Amino acid sequence: MSEVEYRQARFSAPAGSTDVLLIRHGESEPARPGRSFPLVDGQGDPELAPAGREHAERVARRLAGEDLDAIYVTTLRRTAQTAAPLAARLGLTPRVEPGLREVHLGDWEGGLFRQKVAQNDPVIQKMHAEQRWDVIPGAESTEDLTTRVSEAIERLTAAHPDQRIAVFTHGGVIGQVIAMAAGSRPMAFLGANNGSISQIVVTEDRWIIRRFNDSAHLDEGLTRSASALS
Repeated sequence: MSEVEYRQARFSAPAGSTDVLLIRHGESEPARPGRSFPLVDGQGDPELAPAGREHAERVARRLAGEDLDAIYVTTLRRTAQTAAPLAARLGLTPRVEPGLREVHLGDWEGGLFRQKVAQNDPVIQKMHAEQRWDVIPGAESTEDLTTRVSEAIERLTAAHPDQRIAVFTHGGVIGQVIAMAAGSRPMAFLGANNGSISQIVVTEDRWIIRRFNDSAHLDEGLTRSASALS
């Protein structure tokens, strides 16, 4: 009689769940003193920088063989520009999910946030110490961000049971999603690389983290944004 064995099993997505790839947009154009980014609904809307367009191509090559059922972008053009090469390869038309747009930075929109980060402004220090965006004047509260991100993920997963989707979004949103899934401090997962891939599997009662900041497809020689947001 053979001995009973219990081998370690590979992860398998639960029935009815949604596999969500969260791709941070490619690097966007640099902020320059005295030249604000154009605004969309009060939020900075820079285009991709040349390095960001290369990030987009590398993402497309990395994911070209994936069985994706849908691609989503936000209302900000850097996500649509990043998604475009992959959408063209797969023949998918990106859909817009406004609820996964970047954190609203209040008075520091238009590129000022990057300057304040580079200067290690005291408000930036306070933001990290208190784990709150709204220490920035006029910025979105953590509670409001949590609510809109949760609602957006719920909309997407309700529309795509037993499917895999790619969501091109922003550093602050990816950090928020992974923090919510992990039950961690709100800003514990800021800093995903431009063009990186994170992943959660969403079931009826939990969000399962599968990876964070997967950058294997990105050339280390490419210039990347030093900001946690852009």
